[in-house]
Amino acid sequence: MACNPDFVQYIIDQCSDAGEIDVKKMMGDYCIYCDGVLFGLICDNNFYVKVTEPGRALLKEVILRPPYEGAKDYYYISDVDDRDYLTALIKATIPVLPLNGRAHKFI
Repeated sequence: MACNPDFVQYIIDQCSDAGEIDVKKMMGDYCIYCDGVLFGLICDNNFYVKVTEPGRALLKEVILRPPYEGAKDYYYISDVDDRDYLTALIKATIPVLPLNGRAHKFI
């Protein structure tokens, strides 16, 4: 099942206080970036964030599951309505992601 565009836009809006939010479509679902850093996925109208220790410390509930068949586990974020929570989670997650999780900007 592909993502509903309204849900994707809602997630973008909810995360926008963390920085510049962009999404890239992949086979009906989306990779989500903050300030050029890939930090999560939006799949089947669900929001997932990459697994990090700083992120785990902020989670309201720890739910690990793959966003699609064959994927590694991500944090499933059930509370997408709390904008401050999402902002804090993203800001804690991004600095510890490996370099390969960052989008390369060419000049």
